[in-house]
Amino acid sequence: MNEFLTQVQEGEERGFHAARSMRISEAALAEAMSLIRNEKGFGARKHAYLLEEAISGRMAFGEAVGTSDFPTLFGVLIDRELLANYKAVIPDWRSYLKLGRLPNFNTHEKHKVVGQDDVLDQVPEKGAYPEEPSVTGKYDRRVYKWGRKFGISWESVINDSMGAFDDIAERFGTAVQRTEALNATKAFCAATGPHASLFGAPIADVDGGNVTNVGVLPLTITNLQTTLQLMAKQTDVNGELIAVTGVHLVVPKALEFTARQILTSAQMQQVDTVGGANASTPVYLPLPTTNILPQLGIQLHVNDLLEVIDVSGTGDTTWYVFAETSQGVAAGFDYLRGNEAPEVCMKAPNKVSLSGGSIGAMEGDFEHDEIAYRVRCVHGAWRGDPRYCYAQVAP
Repeated sequence: MNEFLTQVQEGEERGFHAARSMRISEAALAEAMSLIRNEKGFGARKHAYLLEEAISGRMAFGEAVGTSDFPTLFGVLIDRELLANYKAVIPDWRSYLKLGRLPNFNTHEKHKVVGQDDVLDQVPEKGAYPEEPSVTGKYDRRVYKWGRKFGISWESVINDSMGAFDDIAERFGTAVQRTEALNATKAFCAATGPHASLFGAPIADVDGGNVTNVGVLPLTITNLQTTLQLMAKQTDVNGELIAVTGVHLVVPKALEFTARQILTSAQMQQVDTVGGANASTPVYLPLPTTNILPQLGIQLHVNDLLEVIDVSGTGDTTWYVFAETSQGVAAGFDYLRGNEAPEVCMKAPNKVSLSGGSIGAMEGDFEHDEIAYRVRCVHGAWRGDPRYCYAQVAP
């Protein structure tokens, strides 16, 4: 998956300008899009001629748009389509990771204060009130830049009459969604299985408490019930129950059918002994009983990336349970404030004509006759309180 995850070094690349910040009239955008899509039904030759006129900067779009603004128009159109496609899909992982925003690229601390919420002490008559110190800890959060440059040759534009650009916005959008999904999943899953910074038997939380939140049970109705009970019994550093209720079940693709059967079956099998415990030859009979799991509102999430990231040999049998983020945060995902959506930038031309005439950006750059656009997204995932998640690594 590294082909779409090239991380851009911090600092802006010189010569790129954000298409979203460019002031272009709606009439010019509509006219450019109409030409690209050939909505007026021109013949192939006339359509190719008009596109060549636009690309070379000899055609104006709208009253307030100059004759060399077609590259800008096209960059804005790509950016708009990317944004529309990005917002049309709500990623599944956002249900069990806490979304947030950070103001810059510095490492930020999410502080955890523990104490003052356990059972109060009895105070004797005229006695002093006891004081309990608070325990503090912190989780680190940070965002990073991710992106890619898309370049196409001047020859391709001339030969293909813009066909090379047909699906670039969709491809950029897919790349952003895949990048976010991969980094979100890496918050709790690693190449060796459940992430060692979040899961353990036990693992130390930032408050100093030891938490056991990983086991070796395969995914069954009984084992899911057992895991939910283990989560419900989790205690804070002072020994108080945190009582996890809302739950998200996250499974790899290989366990999807098993998980759906568990969460939708009306009945489950329970083994009973005929004749009692003192019978000389006990007979074991499977007895149907009501499956209460569908009544608990457990949400199923099938994460295809678990088997991609986890190469330990048990990636297709390991499953996870998360609490509602309103109860507690096991893992989070932050965006850079003001940059929550991906952005497309275009590269300004860096060559001039010796004859004194203007050269449009669709003629390409000085070095390679390349026409370049770039997509960027800014985000980062982090790990929080291990009490609000549980992993079962079935052999």
